[in-house]
Amino acid sequence: MMRGQNIKLLITDFDGTLVKTFRANYLAYQKAFNECGLSLTEEAYYKCFGYRFERFMEVMEIKNKTIVDSIREKKARFYHEFFSELQLNEPLYGFIKSFKCSGGKTAIASTARRKNLTNALEYLHLLESFDLILGGEDVNEGKPSPEIYLNVLKHFECEPQNALVFEDSFVGIEAAQRAGVNYVAINSHFYGN
Repeated sequence: MMRGQNIKLLITDFDGTLVKTFRANYLAYQKAFNECGLSLTEEAYYKCFGYRFERFMEVMEIKNKTIVDSIREKKARFYHEFFSELQLNEPLYGFIKSFKCSGGKTAIASTARRKNLTNALEYLHLLESFDLILGGEDVNEGKPSPEIYLNVLKHFECEPQNALVFEDSFVGIEAAQRAGVNYVAINSHFYGN
């Protein structure tokens, strides 16, 4: 049950919530790994999807800083090549757009790099629909830390009970809970192919 009736701010996660990005991210990382003489299976990436880059590298047991930096740079460079794989969650986006048109504030709070977010949003023609975009480099701790949601609330001077979060991952939902914000769990299997 929602504690507040007066929602002034909608906050959405990006990867898997607003946009199905798994395939585009996987293909870009696979190409980056290959160029570094490494391999990445879809199964291995699936287990790490949604992690911050640093955590992803830890789980993949890649410790060499030069290789880590090279993967980060190459993935960022290759990501746009696979934007045709992005699938917008049309029902959620329609709701957010309608909310913004009626005077509400909108934000994206993601662990992804802001440049990747901005490029994907531009490709999908969604950039103007959001008043604030926070990425992984805007926080010290990734989800499930509530830091990114607390930063959004602070930016808009909004109380937690006047905001609503859309999330698809357990760590994202935990972050919203720890920030004291109501949330809607999104199952990305119900939109797109």
